[in-house]
Amino acid sequence: MENYDLKKVRRDLYAPGARAFAQVVVPPMSFLQISGEGNPNTAPAYRLAIETLYMTSYAVRALAKAELGRTHTVAPLEGLWTADDYTAFTTRDKDVWRWTMMIAQPEWITPGMVDEARARAAAKGAPAIDRLTFAEYDEGLSVQILHIGSYDDEAPTLERLHNEYIPAAGLRMTGPHHEIYLSDARKTAPKKLRTILRQPVAPA
Repeated sequence: MENYDLKKVRRDLYAPGARAFAQVVVPPMSFLQISGEGNPNTAPAYRLAIETLYMTSYAVRALAKAELGRTHTVAPLEGLWTADDYTAFTTRDKDVWRWTMMIAQPEWITPGMVDEARARAAAKGAPAIDRLTFAEYDEGLSVQILHIGSYDDEAPTLERLHNEYIPAAGLRMTGPHHEIYLSDARKTAPKKLRTILRQPVAPA
């Protein structure tokens, strides 16, 4: 049984370089999602959302193996981040951040399978299951780069992205700041964290 790993299948989207910004076209993809707001380091809703996303994603994986005979690696955690003023990301004013945390699902996962996985996760005590949705996200043209280091050290790269690269390329920002977490922050030293920073754009 061949295992499907999104990070390997779509290396263009999940394995960018760390030295230069790259433009990519992201196709529509389906995600388990939970939205909230506030500082991710202190807001209880954030921790509960992450726990629920993983519980449900692993339930989906088990269903796909049992019902379809297909196995896949649970995709990395991703986050869409917004604020009324985007300088909140470079100043790290986390209390005003709004977020949608999400985990991509293989294209063969159906809404019915997600409903069953949701019921299984709920039975095991998934704490934010009532806030979980399954929806498609169509990001399109985006600019991304790999950031290596602490989340709080992202500001200089975001400054260059927002104020230098995007204007110089004749582009404008069109959607939420997007982060993809390739490392487990519970087990990885801050200086070694690997995070994809992505920004959807369009011609200015």
